Parts: sequence; C-alpha cells; structure tokens
Amino acid sequence: MDLLVSTDWLADELGAADLVVLDASAHLPAANRDPAADFAEAHVPGARFLDLPSLKDPQSPVPNAIPTRDQLEKRLRDLGVNAGDRIVLYDDSMVKTSARAWFMLRHYDYPHVAILDGGLGKWKAEGRPLESGSAACEKGDITLKTARDDVRSKADMLANIGSGQEQVIDARDAGRFTGETVDAVHDLPGGHIPGARNLFFGDLFAADGTFLPRDELAARFEAAGVDTGRPIAASCGSGVTASVVLFALQMLGEDGALYDGSWSEWGADPVTPKATGPAA
Repeated sequence: MDLLVSTDWLADELGAADLVVLDASAHLPAANRDPAADFAEAHVPGARFLDLPSLKDPQSPVPNAIPTRDQLEKRLRDLGVNAGDRIVLYDDSMVKTSARAWFMLRHYDYPHVAILDGGLGKWKAEGRPLESGSAACEKGDITLKTARDDVRSKADMLANIGSGQEQVIDARDAGRFTGETVDAVHDLPGGHIPGARNLFFGDLFAADGTFLPRDELAARFEAAGVDTGRPIAASCGSGVTASVVLFALQMLGEDGALYDGSWSEWGADPVTPKATGPAA
C-alpha cells in the first residue's frame, strides 16, 4: 500500500479483511462543525470514527499533545484494528487532519498507514457510495511500538535556535507567520520562531484537495528556502497542519520531526524569542 491512495484504489479495496478505514476529521472552532455528527450522517462505507479531537495526552503541559502509546493503542483496538491491518485515513476538514492521525501512527512506528488523497470531499464529488450511522466491531489486537524520536519540545526548539541543527518550517499562513495578522485561533499575536521558514500547508494541494505531484511539492519546499536533504522540524498553530508538511516531506522520501506545542505554546510564553516579518 502506498503512502497516498486514490479514491479509485479505495473503492476497489473496500471490504478487504485486512483494511480498516478511519475518519480522522476534526475542525477549527470557527467551522462550527461536529465531526461525530457529520460521520453519523455520511461516511465512506465501513469506515470507523477515530474521534481525533479526543486523542491527546491530558497529562502533558503541551496543548493538544500527541496521545500516549496506551491511549492510541486502546482507541485503535476499540475500533477493531488488528496487528498487520492496513489503515486508510481520511478527513473532511479544511486543515487536513488525517495527516495528524498519520503522524501519530508513524510516531509509534506503525508501518501500514495511508491517507486517502482528496479525502471525503473528493469521494463525495465523484458520487461514490456513502453510509450513515455506525457499526459495532469486535475488539482488535493491534500493538504499537515505542515512540520514535520525532517530536520536539520547547526546550529542543530553543536549543535549535543557537545550533541550527534542524531547519524549522512553519505551516501557518503568511499573515500569522509575519505578524501582520493575529493568531485568532489561539488568541495570540502573530510572529514566528526565529530562523523559521514559511511553507503554508494549503499550498501543497491542488484545487480538488489532492496533494500536488511530487515534483511540485519539491518545488514548494525549495521556494520556501528549505533543503529537504537536511534535518527538518515542522511547526504550526497546534501541531495539526505541521503534520501536513511532514506528510508531504515523507512523500518526497524524507523524514521530519514535529514541534507539537507549536505557536500555541511558543507564542503564549513571554520568555521565548519571537520574530516578525518575512523569513530572514
């Protein structure tokens, strides 16, 4: 299974015994949408609702922190996921939240994961079948591995300003990155981590919501001043759209790390250094 699968591929594979389709939708508050209600109304046939907004570590001081291995493993087992199953993630969100779910699974080193290119929006636009309600499933036996070293803390990012060991990509829009506009989502002034480069996550998609071809993705990184062959850490508002950048990077054959606290942590700390204006 490829990292990114098409609607045609999924339509052909639906019903396979080892395939689990998970709806990983989540929304910004301004969207005024309930992903659980949306799922109950219409979803890909056989899909199960991941409830991504509830998957976070409540013990962490980091807002919206990656869930613990036990948390994620339990959720997946409750959804009937077994060891070795192929997992296809999709969403119906403006902020492409399936990439956040993909990063969680990658963080715990689960290899059989893909994202549906274009998500539920493309599936619906093509007039493909939908299902309502939800179905019970037997408990699964999936086991996740020890977390990879691919999540960065605020202390890591502070140290990186001096060392420059990792390039930092900020996935937010240019207005929030430069400080021309406020970060209304997190009720914070705009700005960015000193030294960061700006690559708006939305620029990685075509008009129909599918990812750009790999050569065009590579060009977007290059235009942002990023060398994909060197270490990269991605940031955004709260670790969601940075995951989109990391997924695009993975499509180019490269790994990256996530600053999970992102601007919601960095921007709220009066001690952290902050830059405004375009990338230096």
